[in-house]
Order: sequence, then structure tokens, then C-alpha cells
Amino acid sequence: MSQSTPRILHLHSAFDVGSKEMRCVRLINEWGSEAEHAIVSSDLDRRGAAHGISSKVKVSWPKFPSLAGRPTPGRLKKIAAAMTGYELICTYDWGAIDAVMAHTLFADVYDLPPLVHHEDDLGDEDVSRLKTRRIWYRRIALGRTAALVVPTKRLERIALEAWQQPRTRVQRIANGIDTRNYSAPAARDFLPGLIKRRDEFWLGTVADLQDGQSLDVLVRAMRKLPPEWQLVIVGEGTERENLLDLAIEMDVEDRVHLPGSIAQRQKIMGLFDIFVLPVVSEVTPITVVEVMAAQRPVVAARTGDVAEMLSTQNGPLLFEPGDWDALQETLWKLSGNQEDRKRIGHANRDRARAEYDALGMTQRYDALYWGLMGRNRPS
Repeated sequence: MSQSTPRILHLHSAFDVGSKEMRCVRLINEWGSEAEHAIVSSDLDRRGAAHGISSKVKVSWPKFPSLAGRPTPGRLKKIAAAMTGYELICTYDWGAIDAVMAHTLFADVYDLPPLVHHEDDLGDEDVSRLKTRRIWYRRIALGRTAALVVPTKRLERIALEAWQQPRTRVQRIANGIDTRNYSAPAARDFLPGLIKRRDEFWLGTVADLQDGQSLDVLVRAMRKLPPEWQLVIVGEGTERENLLDLAIEMDVEDRVHLPGSIAQRQKIMGLFDIFVLPVVSEVTPITVVEVMAAQRPVVAARTGDVAEMLSTQNGPLLFEPGDWDALQETLWKLSGNQEDRKRIGHANRDRARAEYDALGMTQRYDALYWGLMGRNRPS
């Protein structure tokens, strides 16, 4: 293959604002004009992360066979044929696993480039109850991948033990961000149509406004929080109107704000005095790292790797999934204790800078991706 600008194909079931998507955006922006990228999102209505891609990067959205469906040989062969013409293929989570299987079965037929599979989220699977069918499918599908990248020790253990991947294939690269970009004071008028007043405190979250996120719990909690507290939910989705209707029903509509999706999240995390995740839908939510870097406490469900990510001081703020009484009690206590909020925020910031800074993450992805393409990255 010529030494022209390399082309990288990214296969996502959705390209919404989540940990793996935002990491993908970060790496794409980091490489700038050094690479061209083709991004596939099976759900065309969920491409919110695309707003964060720099205009200086050449990105295309090619038509591609569906990543969902029965893994018949004919369908997998069509997927494999669509993966030709690139120097590297990147697949993400279970939603793209059929593309991984297609690569394993037909790589020689179509002379396909190396494939790197990324696993960030087990969805509704639990470590102690991994689905047998998915275990076996992954074992086969991952057979010819150049690398399997996971962000946590937990997923690394699963990859090695349950999926039986060789040690040489599995790489653990923690998700990272520019932690110091989150330390600047937040502009009180940054959010459109919303100004944080000096006598206000904000309870905030960033989420897809979809059914199953339990965001209604936060709206209901506002009735028990002091009147100077406001709820700000950043994101878009089908539940937006339902949340606004509930706020009216709870008589807190003047304290509930839904400003929509925000691309520059480093500019909003510092506006929150408490960050809350009633449901943790990702194993390693990048939003948790962002809030830690912004020196804020996190109230979250004790699922995934959240407890491992946060500082020890933040540990008492975690609650068991679905225990809404515990969530509300924690919010009530923390809302009235500014000293605790500052103490926990400082500890979270220190941990974020020590464990989750982007420089190390980017260097490792550089070495992996560009090494597999047989190139030295221009610098």
C-alpha cells in the first residue's frame, strides 16, 4: 500500500456521546490531517459525538452493511467486503462484533488490514453472569484480531479468562483526558440560555435523555433539596419532554434545566457543585474522569468500575443500584456540607491527574495503531 495518508475505518453501533466515542474523537483530532477516517454508526440518529470532531480532519460516513442481524455467512461476507480499502479497522464493543467475526472469516479472501477491537462496555452482562453465547462468539470472532484493547483491570481479566485471549493480544489502556483543561474556572454564562447565579448551587449530570437512565429520580429529588439548588441535565433524547412535564408536576420546573448537548464538556463540569449518575450505563464512564478532573464530588451507582476510578474519599457517596432513598439521602447530606464537597473534589482531581491523564493514553494508542499500519507517525 502506498505511503499516502492512511485511511482508518471505525465501526460503531452508535456514535453518541459516550466514553469510547469521545476517546475515538480525541484520537482523531490528535492525528489531525495525518490520517483520514471513515466512521460507521449503525444508528444514524445517534451521532452526537461527531460534533466534537475538528473541522481540520477529513472524515467520511460511508454506507455500510448493517452491523446487526443474524451472523449468516452471506451477511458476514458482505461486511468483510465493505472493509476493504483501509489500512486499519477499529471495532467497538458487542455492537460491532459481527464485523470482527467477518474479519476473522474473510480476511484472507479480501486481503483485509489489521483489526483492533475495543471493549469498553459489557452492556447488561455482569462479571459473574457473563452470557455463555457471547463468551463463545467472542472467543471465535477475536481469533484473528491484531489487538484487543480494554480500559480496566476488570475487563482485562475477563478478556484473558472468559474470552481466553492470549496475553500478547490483550492491551489495557486506561481512558484519559486532558485533566488540566478541566481546572480552569467555569464561565457562569457558558450554557445557552442559562446563567449560574452566585447564590446558586448546581446538581448536574451528562446523559442521553433515554428511557432507562432514571433521570426522573433526580427531578423528584429536587423537592427535598434546599431551594438554592438547581438541577442541570446536559444531553438530548426522547425523554426530554417527559422530564419537563415531571418537573411541572413536582412543582420544581423553575429549578430544572435541560440545555441540550454540549460539545465542550471541559467548560461545563466545573459549573456543577455535585455530579450525579443515577444509572451507570458504561463500565468506565469518561464523564466520571472529567468531573474528577474538574475537582467535583461524584454521587453514582456502585456498578462497573466507578468505585475503582474514584478517590477513596469519594467512596461513601456511592449507592447500590436502584436504592433511590440512599441516593436522595446522600444528595441531601452533601448539599449541606460545602467542606466535604471541596475535600472530596480535591482528592478526585489528584487521582484523575495521576491515573487518567490523556498524554499516556495517546502515546500508547499512537504506538499501537501506527505500528500496526507499519508507519511512523509524522510529528
